[in-house]
Amino acid sequence: MVKARCLIAFFSRRGNNYVNGRIVNLPVGNTEAAALAIRKLTGGDLFRIDPVKEYPADYEETTEVAKQELCRNARPELSAHVVNMDEYGVIFLGYPNWWGTMPMAVCTFLEAYGFSGKAIVPFCTHEGSGMGRSESDVKRLCPKADVRKGLPILGGNVQYAGDDIQAWLKGAGLMD
Repeated sequence: MVKARCLIAFFSRRGNNYVNGRIVNLPVGNTEAAALAIRKLTGGDLFRIDPVKEYPADYEETTEVAKQELCRNARPELSAHVVNMDEYGVIFLGYPNWWGTMPMAVCTFLEAYGFSGKAIVPFCTHEGSGMGRSESDVKRLCPKADVRKGLPILGGNVQYAGDDIQAWLKGAGLMD
């Protein structure tokens, strides 16, 4: 278990997704699957980062919307907020790698709170692009937070990532 109370905040896409070179329908998004594995190991609270306006059901259309949001540096409005953020010392932050970084809704989430003195521990699902520049983007958006080394998880292998997640948590000093 993690020593401080932790929140596992994540953005994840169900439905049409690109996995192992093809479009498949996922009942649980890859990032959500990783968040659930982290919750099992840490006992943390889950919070889904959801924009008010949903992305298109079609994967290709979603990637175009995400690209436009990134180019505009958009901050999509979120459907919910964490009301007791001050109670958490560790924030696990999960997202898919879209266009080399996190979805813009995750930026909205990060800018909504003063993470001063909190540990932010990013994890990212991807299909070959790793963390991209997302770690440096988190540090830029949250300069007073302790941003820890992130964990990139290949989306197509997320169901087998339990040992990697546990080793990452131990290596970061977040688990005994």
